[in-house]
Amino acid sequence: MGEVSIDERKTIRDIILKTAGPVLIEVFLGTLFGMVDMMMLGRINDPTEAAASIAAIGITNQIVFIALSLVQSLNVGATAMVARYVGAKKEDKIESVVRHVILLTQVLLVLPIFILGLSFTDEIMKFLGAHQDTLMFGRNYFKVIIIGLIFQAFNFSIYAVLRGSGDTKTPMNINLKVNFLNVVGNAVLIYGLFGFPKLGVTGAGISTSFSQMVATLMLLKYIFKKDTIIQLNLKNRFKFNKDIMYNLIKIGVPASLEQIAFRVGILIFVRIVSSLGTVAFATHQICLNILSLSFTPGQAFGIAASSLTGRSLGAGDPDKAEEYIKTSGKIGAVIAAAIGGLFFFFGFFVASLYTKNPAVIKEASKILKVMAFVQPFQSSQLITAGGLRGAGDTVWTLVAIFFSVLIVRVVLAHIFIRVLGLGLIGAWYAMFCDQLVRWALIKIRFKTNKWKYINIR
Repeated sequence: MGEVSIDERKTIRDIILKTAGPVLIEVFLGTLFGMVDMMMLGRINDPTEAAASIAAIGITNQIVFIALSLVQSLNVGATAMVARYVGAKKEDKIESVVRHVILLTQVLLVLPIFILGLSFTDEIMKFLGAHQDTLMFGRNYFKVIIIGLIFQAFNFSIYAVLRGSGDTKTPMNINLKVNFLNVVGNAVLIYGLFGFPKLGVTGAGISTSFSQMVATLMLLKYIFKKDTIIQLNLKNRFKFNKDIMYNLIKIGVPASLEQIAFRVGILIFVRIVSSLGTVAFATHQICLNILSLSFTPGQAFGIAASSLTGRSLGAGDPDKAEEYIKTSGKIGAVIAAAIGGLFFFFGFFVASLYTKNPAVIKEASKILKVMAFVQPFQSSQLITAGGLRGAGDTVWTLVAIFFSVLIVRVVLAHIFIRVLGLGLIGAWYAMFCDQLVRWALIKIRFKTNKWKYINIR
């Protein structure tokens, strides 16, 4: 593409905003709804139940994140393939990709987690650092969420294919509706409104799983329509396609290993943090919940970069793919800086929305000041890594995650908390260093241009 003209740059920016906009709205509002959930639990009158409920969500989320990140890693292959097929005008291959990715995720990933999660609930929660109060309040929540994984995994697979094809509005519309339904359901079932039983954290689990089931029904209705790019026709028999399986495995296995490395690192990290006690762990969960807001620009523009990179490479234009990644990064950086400012100057106010405990609010506001400085690095690495995955380059992102999370974050958390005795803030210093190292490794790979020449069958 050579030197990019002002008009071309404006067109690229407009396409990125059109693709990333719905994802940003979807993820941002979804995260806000999640924050409201946590605030509802933090406002339960019994402080012991409130802290244990928040801790139970934190522990359950570790398993859910492992499951969904493995599902998403297979979906990375689906997104990359669909984007390439759209760019190369081979839309007839998309239906087969949908069938293969649904089959793989449900049989290889969801079914084993479903069986193990329901059979060994207490053992898993104890292993992840649950104390007796967390087990008592959170056991049923854990089981209900594991059941809901069946629907959530299916939804993630369809969303990935839709985004690969450039359709980011459908996932946004469905997610906004079911997230609103989830928040209303949470309020009703946590507090026992309108004559419903007061179920506390278990009610939050029932509402979450039910809303995911509703999303599945909405997606099924959508993909059985005749005029969509990923329409599914049950009259067509399933045919095993070795090229699609090869692509899913070639792209998905390194992405899966990346997620396993990431989650193992996080599990070790969580065990180190949970040793500080239930209140410190609840503070940590509140900060993570607030921090999840800051991932939204990186996630949204990373998804846009992934789809647009794949489509450009499919159309044989690697220079345009590079420009999409660079421009996505610039827009994401501006938004990340604004969120960093919010964390730094208004962290005390944001933390006070979650809890009335002054010690927790004070500690959380200190932590948010630390995370304000990591925002530009976090956003940049998320977006650039999204572009690399869209190209099918998942090996280097595996290397970056393995080194930064499993080594840098875990080792420094151990040193800061257990050796130097810095307490909870030490865990967040370790997270800061992890993001910095990851950003540097991803940037190095991007500048080599090797990602431009990865072939997909």
